[in-house]
Amino acid sequence: AQNVPNSDWEKKVTEYFKEKLKENNATNWVPSLNDVPVHYLKPNSLVKFRCMVQDMFDPEFYMGVYETVDPNTNARVLHFGKYRDVAECGEIDLNSSQTVTSERQTFYCVPVPGESAWVKEISFLTELVLSRVSPSTSYTPSRHKRSYEEDEDMDLHPSKQKEQHMGNSSGGDIHGCVEPKRLETEASAGHHLISPNCSPPLDLNFPLPGEKGPACLVKVYESWDSFKVNDVLEVYGILSVDPVLSIVNNEERDNSALDPMECMDTAEEQRVHSPPASLVPRIHVILAQKLQHINPLLPACLNEEESKTFVSNFMSELSPVRAELLGFLTHALLGDSLAAEYLILHLISTVYARRDVLPLGKFTVNLSGCPRNSIFTEHIYRIIQQLVPASYRLQMTIENMNHSRFIPHKDYAANRLVSGVLQLASNTSLVVDETQLEQGQLDTTGVHNVTALGNLITWQKVDYDFNYHQMEFPCNINVLITSEGRSLLPSDCQVHLQPQIIPPNMEEYMNSLLTAVLPSVLNKFRIYLSLLRLLDYSISDEVTKAVEEDFVEMRKNDPESITADDLHRTLLVARFLSLSAGQTTLSRERWLRAKQLEALRKARLQQQKCVNGNEL
Repeated sequence: AQNVPNSDWEKKVTEYFKEKLKENNATNWVPSLNDVPVHYLKPNSLVKFRCMVQDMFDPEFYMGVYETVDPNTNARVLHFGKYRDVAECGEIDLNSSQTVTSERQTFYCVPVPGESAWVKEISFLTELVLSRVSPSTSYTPSRHKRSYEEDEDMDLHPSKQKEQHMGNSSGGDIHGCVEPKRLETEASAGHHLISPNCSPPLDLNFPLPGEKGPACLVKVYESWDSFKVNDVLEVYGILSVDPVLSIVNNEERDNSALDPMECMDTAEEQRVHSPPASLVPRIHVILAQKLQHINPLLPACLNEEESKTFVSNFMSELSPVRAELLGFLTHALLGDSLAAEYLILHLISTVYARRDVLPLGKFTVNLSGCPRNSIFTEHIYRIIQQLVPASYRLQMTIENMNHSRFIPHKDYAANRLVSGVLQLASNTSLVVDETQLEQGQLDTTGVHNVTALGNLITWQKVDYDFNYHQMEFPCNINVLITSEGRSLLPSDCQVHLQPQIIPPNMEEYMNSLLTAVLPSVLNKFRIYLSLLRLLDYSISDEVTKAVEEDFVEMRKNDPESITADDLHRTLLVARFLSLSAGQTTLSRERWLRAKQLEALRKARLQQQKCVNGNEL
């Protein structure tokens, strides 16, 4: 209101919020759609949302500046259309010379797939403590008041009354209800939402089955080229849940049925791109940032001065944390300390660069020797789930392979990207449980799914299906394969499990492991694994030369025993071994330790081969 058109008021808005959010704990004062049901949040208020970009819609045009005319007095008033879906009251002069058409991009965003429960809990508790107010109750009164205002409006607009009645039947009564039905946050991909305005069910398009949380249409006004599908973002913006959106879209659908020439979009496309705001709220973005990680125990950006202090303090006590984590994982792996060492290296691995098509830094581990059809693999996954911010357990059954949708594909009728299990955010831990595999026949879908899984492991990419062509989407997914024998899938490193203890009651043993760990120690493990993934690493020329000489020497002694692949793997082990000890350069000692670990691992595989008489 204080600015005239063509001024730089938009920059001032962004700068204002940027500065305000830098103030002490200000980000924790902003209510989050990840934690608070949308019907508790005040419409047109500032909210935040931690999400993954699942799809990008076509850019849309809106009236950046428009003029309204008062029918009684003919008075003209200019309005700004940014950060809103519905124009302010008044009769709009569509022929006004003052009208400015602007452009914005819409992203379809979902909560981070496979996000661990502890990430949600710690984020919510931090906000609760630091904001000193419960967001879930602070906005209830304004919603009461709003409903009374709407009551008056009902007499003037019977269509709204019908809409309100239908909306209430789907959303549940929020008045006097302590735990309202959370349609927005409790919707799972397996259970489609029935929207009051659409006869077919509304699919929220979550990549993983059983996911919960709101999907949002995120409207971006600037620098949208810097974001891409599968990016993880934290957005701050204006919440728009105007019921008028549902009515308008419903009327558009009805009208387009009468006159197909009026609207180029199909009914299916309109339904997907303009879902009811009560189910898929809109966020008009003021600030958006890509997240390096989603661990709430770590500073969001590690380059800032305060963050550097946090990192240096944690690095000073790294050694005991590593020792405790190694002990914890050794117990989880039934006393096998070598497998525990490799599991730590796997959990801190990450793709740090790409040479042509080759992803460098990926470290897929095949943990073979797992008991068949046992609850062991399920519990190993539960432990990993407690340590990493995002994970998913893929049970490799014939049923799952043949009937699951792994690869995202383009639906041209609805003009959207239909998600699949392999549409995951960077640094997600994917545990493939091959011990579930029975004899059976893979159909065409099953073969495609297994191929896609193999490509993900080998090339760290997923080829999305666009019907007439495939589009390559690079990814950075940590894959751990648990199997009885050697896995059918490719891997960088096979470690055969050698249990030192066989607990009489596996369930009891595994459960006692997690209950015995103090929450403060568990949090240190979580910081340790997330932080070490983000550290830089280098090898000095001197050590490079020493490694080359060592390799030549080993080849001289036994040319068959070591190949270029072995050298590459040993260098990877040395890299993650160094980082696991908080060292960002390779030392001679770490190189020798990496060689020792590799020798032990290979000896164990050889021993198993001799016992079984065939290769595992």
